[in-house]
Amino acid sequence: MKNFFTKFALISLAVMLLFPLFPSPSPRAEAGPQGSEQVDILFLHDTHSHLDSFPTVEEGRNVTLGGFARIKTLIDGKKAENPDALLLDAGDFSMGTLVQTIFHTDAPELRMLGYLGCEVSTFGNHEFDYRSTGLAGALDAAVRSGDPVPALALCNVDWEAMEAEGLTEDQRLLKEAFTAYGVEDYVILDKSGIRIAVLGVFGEDSLACAPTCALKFRDISEAAADTVKEIQENEDVDMIVCVSHSGTSEEADKSEDEILAKAVPEIDLIVSGHTHTTLSEPIRHGDTYIVSCGSYGRNLGSLSMSRQAEGRWQMDSYELIPVTEEIPPEPTAQAKIDSLMEKVDSTYLTRFGYTTDQVLAQNDIEFATSDDLYYTHTEHNLGNLLADSFAYAAAQADDPDTHPIDVAIVPSGCVRDTFATGDVTVTDVFNAYSLGIGPDGIPGYPLISMYLTGAELKTGAEIDASVSDFMKSARLYISGLHFTFNPHRIILNKVTDCYMTDEKGSRVEIEDDKLYRVVCDLYSGQMLGAVTDVSYGILSVQPKFADGTPIEDIEDAILTDGGRELKAWAAIAGYLESLEDADGDGVSDIPEAYASAQGRKVVEDSRSIGDLIKSPNKFAFIILGILLLLLVLIVLLFWLLIRLVRRLTRRNHATAGSCR
Repeated sequence: MKNFFTKFALISLAVMLLFPLFPSPSPRAEAGPQGSEQVDILFLHDTHSHLDSFPTVEEGRNVTLGGFARIKTLIDGKKAENPDALLLDAGDFSMGTLVQTIFHTDAPELRMLGYLGCEVSTFGNHEFDYRSTGLAGALDAAVRSGDPVPALALCNVDWEAMEAEGLTEDQRLLKEAFTAYGVEDYVILDKSGIRIAVLGVFGEDSLACAPTCALKFRDISEAAADTVKEIQENEDVDMIVCVSHSGTSEEADKSEDEILAKAVPEIDLIVSGHTHTTLSEPIRHGDTYIVSCGSYGRNLGSLSMSRQAEGRWQMDSYELIPVTEEIPPEPTAQAKIDSLMEKVDSTYLTRFGYTTDQVLAQNDIEFATSDDLYYTHTEHNLGNLLADSFAYAAAQADDPDTHPIDVAIVPSGCVRDTFATGDVTVTDVFNAYSLGIGPDGIPGYPLISMYLTGAELKTGAEIDASVSDFMKSARLYISGLHFTFNPHRIILNKVTDCYMTDEKGSRVEIEDDKLYRVVCDLYSGQMLGAVTDVSYGILSVQPKFADGTPIEDIEDAILTDGGRELKAWAAIAGYLESLEDADGDGVSDIPEAYASAQGRKVVEDSRSIGDLIKSPNKFAFIILGILLLLLVLIVLLFWLLIRLVRRLTRRNHATAGSCR
């Protein structure tokens, strides 16, 4: 017995000593549910230059969210569990904070995605906001940096159509930049023997939201189907994933990624960007899953999929991990971000006499959020403040046009964040209105000054009341104009009252033929054509110069101050600085007047017959005329059918009688 235990102990010791010499199985090569292989995927989209954590308001509370340093901590934790976890991004990685101002020279967003370990991304519409030269510059800067950067996949650029027409200078510039960076239709990745094809697509609505994009695109379903076929014919892959900047919607005919999932069922997973959707559970069509984690890096998406016996992939786990201030930032990532912000100070903000952390005003008011402006159709105090800022800055500019500003307009689609209570800094202001770049090549949309007739101002109110339910980015927030609308009235005739106010706040009636000076940002001017398209040309406005001459190129209407473009964000900063220092501490205070509605946009929520039919406009008569004509045609068709049936009946009776 003693010899037995001695031998057993020696054998056990030998096994323990030799065990480390045998390789352990890879974490993802091990069997998952039902003996299947398993893949872990992390994902982001619509981070919009939010490399650093940012203060904002959620559910009425001041919170600090996001930040790539905190996201890196979460990713490192996931990588510790599975080194082969795959990180993907679905576009709009740029345009949203001050760091975007060095996008075209330093490509900070691509380089920080690379530092996170992102392996594949795609283009969003806001990557094209920098115009072709800016995007090409960013791609070149990313390559020159020598830093790890994600592969970029995009399969539906229609180079064939563009080359058949002859490439424009912008198209040629982007093609060269895409080639130098290595943009491909798809990318093949190997994760512990599991081969994954990742393709990228750019949707129809994304293109509609990119007025300065010089490229043409194919339908995403057609292009993806062709690319999937190419992958299946030429590559030995186990899984097909799509990083899509197309988005989902509650309206089935506009939910582009759901349409894609149904049209190309071979795709196993779609990471869906563009619509900033937060999906608490995946959308599933057949064997295709669609996932979204929201915007600005508020969440890190995480999922696990296993291959089933029939070869398709099943989602076993799915979570959106909130990126909150309780998560410690990874030090190296934070140091990189801090260094980038120092460069922003020295190369961009110095032009405007600001620094990133400079306090512009103190705020005690609970402002609406940017989501409120987008989704809730009513007046909002944040929109009022921003519109007042535009009116103030345009009036102060040294523009040769000395006509007073009659109306200032802010569209919801350009408002990206709100102001928390406490100090409002330059960074906060830029984050709130961060989009675009001007013809001067300097980031930030400039303001424009144009003239519209009184009738067109009323049309603008009707655009907000009728069209913005179908195009929420066209919800308008205004200074100088007041209107009332009833959402239950017939479309294109929802506005029941529209007027202006003078300096004393007294009502002033709008004269249809009179020209009024209107200020908005460049993007709003560029998107007037899209509004015309959505309304099928019924609601259209023609920007004009002071003499009534039509403005053919909206960039001719850009406002300048001190010889440079008057940027929208700088207009807001200047307005906040100009406010009264009510408590005498040397810092402006946002007035209490913004705490409540100011009657600029009044919702008349009534279903009474009198309210529904009062004050009909020309559009109401046109629509009613069309409906009446359709009714007459239906009655006529019904009458003809009755006559035809009677005639056939009589003929049948006559035939039956002759047969007797």
